[in-house]
Amino acid sequence: MLSKTLCTTIAGLASVAVAAPAADYAAVTHDEGHMSQSWVEKFATPGRAQQNVVDQYSWDSGMTRAYPIHQSCNSTETALLEQAFAEMAVLAAHARDHILRFGNSSSFFTKYFGKATTGEPAGWLDKIVNGDKSGVLFRCDDIDGNCWQDGWAGHWRGENATDETVICEMSYTSRWPLAGLCGYGYTVAAEKTTAYFASDLMHRVYHTDKIGEGVVGHYADTYEECLQLAKDSPEEAVRNSATLRYFALDVYAYDIAVPGQGCTGETMPEEEDDHSHDSATSASSSTAASPTASMASSSMESTSSAVAATTATSAESAESTEASSTISAEVECHTHDGGEVHCVEESGSDEADSTATAASAQETESSATTTAGAECHTHANGELHCV
Repeated sequence: MLSKTLCTTIAGLASVAVAAPAADYAAVTHDEGHMSQSWVEKFATPGRAQQNVVDQYSWDSGMTRAYPIHQSCNSTETALLEQAFAEMAVLAAHARDHILRFGNSSSFFTKYFGKATTGEPAGWLDKIVNGDKSGVLFRCDDIDGNCWQDGWAGHWRGENATDETVICEMSYTSRWPLAGLCGYGYTVAAEKTTAYFASDLMHRVYHTDKIGEGVVGHYADTYEECLQLAKDSPEEAVRNSATLRYFALDVYAYDIAVPGQGCTGETMPEEEDDHSHDSATSASSSTAASPTASMASSSMESTSSAVAATTATSAESAESTEASSTISAEVECHTHDGGEVHCVEESGSDEADSTATAASAQETESSATTTAGAECHTHANGELHCV
C-alpha cells in the first residue's frame, strides 16, 4: 500500500504533465508575433506567416460591375439609364436561369436555338449580368452627330470607339419599362425587341467588343428570320443578337410577366402591320398599313421629294430628308466598322441595310431613311423604284 506522501507526489507529477501542452498552447496563442493566430491555425496552415504579401491580392480588383455612364448625360438621363440597365440585367439573368433550369428540354430553347447546346447562349446572357464592364461607355452628347436623324434612338460608335454607345433623346421618350411587358398590346412575335428599354440595351451592349467580343452579331434580325436560323444554323442562332433578345423577352413574358401564358402572339401580315411605337413614325403609320405600302404610296404622291432625298448633294440633303422620313417606317440604325450603317425594321419582316460613309451624317440619314422597309434605286429618268 502506497504511502499518503507518495500518492501526493504522483498526483503532482501528473498535473504538471497535463498542464505542459496547455502552457505551450497559451504561449503560442498569446505570443506577440501570433496574436491573431490560433494554435490550430498555425499548425494546420504551414507557411502562412510568409503569406502576408499574398494576402493583399484580390482577384476581382479593378473590375467594373455597373455599366459606365458618361458625364454628358444629365441627372434625368442618368437615372433612366441606370433603371434600364437594372432591368436589362433582370431580363438577361432570367433568360440565363431559364436555360440552366430547363436546358434544351425547354420548348422556348429549341424554338430559338434549335439543336444547339445550352452553354453558349447561357454564357452570352450571363456576360451581360456579371461580365466586367471596364472600358464600356454610354454617352448622351451625340458626339458623332447622328441623333438629329429620324428614327435614330442611339448608335454604337463603331470604329470611332468600339466600346462606346450614344443614346439619343428618342430612347428616353419612346422605350417602355420592363414592368409593362405584355402590356400596351405588345406581343413578342409582332413587335420590336427595341420596344422595351431593357431589350434595346441588350442589342447595344452586344455591339461592344467588351461584351459581344465581335462574335455576337446580326445573323438574322426579324422574328421569322430568327426562327428559321434556329432550324438552319443553330450554331449561329446561339450568338445571334436578335435571337438572344427574342428568347429573353419570350421566356420572361411566360415565366414572370404573365405566368404560364406569356404574350408570344403571332406575326402580323405585312398588309396589316401598322404598329409603330416611336413618335418619329406617327406620320407614316397613319397613311399606310405597312412599311412597303407606305413606301409605295408616298412614291406615287411625291416621287420628286423622294428622289431629292437620294440624289441631292450633302448640302441639300438636310432639307430633303424631312420629306423622305415620312416614306419609311421607323428604323433602328447603328454604324459598323468601316462606316457601314446598318438599319433594321423589326416590326415586320422587312429589313434594310444601307451603306453610307460615316464622314457625312446628312448623307447617311438620307440613305438610311429612304431604304427602310424596302430596297430602292433610282432609274435613269429620276424615278425612285422600291421593291
